[in-house]
Amino acid sequence: MGPRVVTDLARGGRWTSLYVPGGVDGGGREWLWHRDEPRRAGVLPGDAFADAGGLEECVPTVRGTPDHGDAWSLGWRATGAGEGEGGSVDCPDFRLERQIRTAPEATVVDYRLTAAPGYRFLWAAHALLEVSADGWAGMPEGAAVRLYPDGGSRWTPGTWPRVDGAQLDRLGPDDGTAVGAVIDTPEVSVHDGPDSLHLTVEAPGQPVSVALWRNLRGFPEDEPYRSIGVEPMLGRVFDLATAGEGDAACVPASGEVRWRLTITATGRRTRAT
Repeated sequence: MGPRVVTDLARGGRWTSLYVPGGVDGGGREWLWHRDEPRRAGVLPGDAFADAGGLEECVPTVRGTPDHGDAWSLGWRATGAGEGEGGSVDCPDFRLERQIRTAPEATVVDYRLTAAPGYRFLWAAHALLEVSADGWAGMPEGAAVRLYPDGGSRWTPGTWPRVDGAQLDRLGPDDGTAVGAVIDTPEVSVHDGPDSLHLTVEAPGQPVSVALWRNLRGFPEDEPYRSIGVEPMLGRVFDLATAGEGDAACVPASGEVRWRLTITATGRRTRAT
């Protein structure tokens, strides 16, 4: 059966659960990581990001201004059109609509952003996953990578899975580092013990990628914690202000951009050595 999603529309449309029932051992698995963050319940537009885990809808940027975008800090409305769970949010320059449908094979999330033609934006399904020190991420070998070694906008080019000495596909153990990367691929698989989660983003005519945030207790400096972000994206950079030609999604003459996120889960797989 496809993963089951639970969301909190009142708090940014945040995904609070991504649960896969059954499995090879007969038990289910919750994939989303959570962290106690008292600020999350009371955030207002323009506030610094309150990292409570789950999956946040980050649009029109991830880093930069506003921090992690507009949509995560606003209340969403439930919409009844179509099958599944619908929601929408009105941001200063655009409207974002989302429809979540769970089927036996997969969970499918359809998005629609409407704005003035020419409007540029980034979107990320900012998923923070509960993954052990043995977990690893699978993406096409040789895919182009932009590695962000710190919280800024500078990046180092390379290819998956190893860039500038960092073996990015390894998701642990904790070593006191924190790096971000954007990988030029529409799909990613996360493997951990008997469980695998697969995410694919489709957006005809728009740039797509997968962002990786591998925080192995290297961030923040004062009270570091572990968090693993695996984030299908529209665009190829973290900060919209730094996006060059082809690095951001762009609203066409129709005034809308549509895209789809597909999530599936499978049984045991062994990591290649």
